[in-house]
Amino acid sequence: MDDLFLFILFISFIILQRVVELFVAKGNEKWMKQQGAVEFGEKHYKYMVMMHVLFFVVLMVEKVLLERGLSTVWPFVLCLFCFAQFIRIWAIASLGKYWNTKILVLAGAQVVRKGPYRFLKHPNYFVVTIELFVVPLLFNAYYTAFLFTVLNVIMLMIRIPEEEKALSALTKYEGVFQDCNRFIPRIVK
Repeated sequence: MDDLFLFILFISFIILQRVVELFVAKGNEKWMKQQGAVEFGEKHYKYMVMMHVLFFVVLMVEKVLLERGLSTVWPFVLCLFCFAQFIRIWAIASLGKYWNTKILVLAGAQVVRKGPYRFLKHPNYFVVTIELFVVPLLFNAYYTAFLFTVLNVIMLMIRIPEEEKALSALTKYEGVFQDCNRFIPRIVK
């Protein structure tokens, strides 16, 4: 099978997945706001969306212009990608109606500590971090992997504190995750 065809198929799958997630998020946002949820982080959200859109553009440009082929270690990289998808679906299912791409907090809501949230404070961001690194590596797009890993770290240094501040303000978030992330270094204090 042609390398470019595999690339187009794989990227189409990821883009379709993102579109479905946006529809789910929009439905959840509507429900949350009907319940009285408050939105936080509006200022940086557009930059986060822009970063994710540019990821696909830069990846495609690097793949085509620099004629990047499939990685020789693609089975390992694909396994990492599949692992990330498992955690993504688990995180979304665990949060249910509370899952969103925006920071929406319902005052007094129970903080979710089931599914991957028993082990990770922010499993969805963990998944995105893996994806922004391994998807380009699958096709030897090293520039894209490096650039968007750095941009994602910068974004998470803004996003995670904003989300935690919002949760602390409207829920009993403080102390809920004291035992969480013991084994994962924090990039944000």
